[in-house]
Amino acid sequence: MSSDERVRRGRLVTIEGIEGVGKSTNVAFIADYLRQRGRSVRITREPGGVPVAERIRELLLATESNGPPPMCELLLLFAARSAHLEQLVCPALDAGHWVVCDRFTDASYAYQSGGRGLPASAIRTLERLVLGDLQPDLTILLDAAVQETAMRRKERGANDRFEQLNSEFFERVRSAYLELARREPARIRVIDASRPLHEVQGQISEILDNFIANQI
Repeated sequence: MSSDERVRRGRLVTIEGIEGVGKSTNVAFIADYLRQRGRSVRITREPGGVPVAERIRELLLATESNGPPPMCELLLLFAARSAHLEQLVCPALDAGHWVVCDRFTDASYAYQSGGRGLPASAIRTLERLVLGDLQPDLTILLDAAVQETAMRRKERGANDRFEQLNSEFFERVRSAYLELARREPARIRVIDASRPLHEVQGQISEILDNFIANQI
């Protein structure tokens, strides 16, 4: 691939965090911020983003049952991710769009390994099979104490199957996210999501400005 082709290719920006940290609000903020700086942006989410992946999402989040066993859950997530990548993410990046994605593979390590206790090696195997060498160019991890996010979820109501899980589960997920950030500080930038929204978005703006300035 030539240097010109690398410049034209879009960038993949992912937003991670447990339920209640404000991902949806800040996904929209990030997309608008990038558009104001001349980037063409596609917003998407995982699981979901394309029809087959959205159907898998409905199955995974449904509250009518206990849901699939952990390994089945993991495989369904990667099935959705495979379709999402092939039908939306990779074509958008190749066309020069910046993709802003609400959750990505880091969520599998946090939820299915950290939360459910599945071996990280199983996730790495699926990651190599489905993603190849694709990784987010930048990940923003919104972090807040589990007790605070639980209060936010209660105020919001209408919890899905994951949002109804107990605080011990979310403590494990949060710890897994922070460990990922410790291992990859250049890619994963942690923001204290317990602070007022304008402060959170001020930090996001600074991170995005630095990231854009370093693009070749």
